[in-house]
Amino acid sequence: MKVFMVGGTGLLGCAAARLFIEKGYAVKSVALPPLPDGAPIPAEMELIFGNYSEMSDEQLLSVMDGCDTFVFAAGVDERVEFPPPVYEAYRKYNIEPVRRFLTLAKQCGIKNNVILGSYFSYFDKTFPDMHLSELHPYIRSRVEQERIALGFADEETNVCVLELPYVFGTQPGRKPVWTGLAEQLYNMDKTAHFTMCPGGGAAMVTVRQAAQSIVGAAERSKGGKTYPIGYYNLTWDDLLPIVHRAMGTPDRKIVHIPRWMFRLYGKKLQKVYAARGIEPGIDAAELADIMFADMFIDKKWALSLGATDDDIEAAIFESVRLSVDAVSGEKTLLEMKSE
Repeated sequence: MKVFMVGGTGLLGCAAARLFIEKGYAVKSVALPPLPDGAPIPAEMELIFGNYSEMSDEQLLSVMDGCDTFVFAAGVDERVEFPPPVYEAYRKYNIEPVRRFLTLAKQCGIKNNVILGSYFSYFDKTFPDMHLSELHPYIRSRVEQERIALGFADEETNVCVLELPYVFGTQPGRKPVWTGLAEQLYNMDKTAHFTMCPGGGAAMVTVRQAAQSIVGAAERSKGGKTYPIGYYNLTWDDLLPIVHRAMGTPDRKIVHIPRWMFRLYGKKLQKVYAARGIEPGIDAAELADIMFADMFIDKKWALSLGATDDDIEAAIFESVRLSVDAVSGEKTLLEMKSE
């Protein structure tokens, strides 16, 4: 197998590339410089540095020539901020690149395609009464990304979308996506010695389990298919004590708040975003329904792709510790890039 990846130096792309290479596969990737300081980028991975959006179709076809597998491990999530209309940013970074690369993949005969999506697409189908794609631009964009990707599947072309949940783990030199949570709790500690917490919880995996799922999907998935990926289902009551220990405040209390209070706080955030000229991908007030729900996923799909047991507590602890270093200024880390 010869694999072409977009985002092979990112957190999940890099972990998947290492696993592909360990299994004897050749990997090449287009990626934006610079590389994170100290990141374990496989020396065997062929890197083409550049911005794919500035490369011609001919240039990309030349890079993709001879590959039989394509993995899209790039794009942005809801934590990257954009001015309105935010959906156009998601279209630019999450939707149109998938359409373009899958079109090119067909042209050069790539048979196996894996797109890294979001577990919100799974819950949009599972909980239609929550109207997730109607209320949240980010979720709507992931649903559209998935629809477009699956439209390329046929008898000769396999396309699967991994609907990934919260992923814990770190890449040296790169700022974790959990820095926002650490900063929120860090600032909260200055005014109160407790953490306000909603009900509910979410599915979670480690970086290694996500990488195993990516490689397994490339090897095993046939036709057009989606895989809701989850392995550990943790409530916020399960998660926060681990976070507190990682932040050095193991005795910090958890105080449960009602849904209306969470929604009220979200309405205040909406005004803050508007004043800053930002349109969030997740509606801050409607986020209450998500945070109070059990957004859990059976691990059977991850198991079917080869994911195995891992230490989720250690991965959470590691993620939070590096996030705290970023918030406190102890370490200078690369931010998430849009392209």
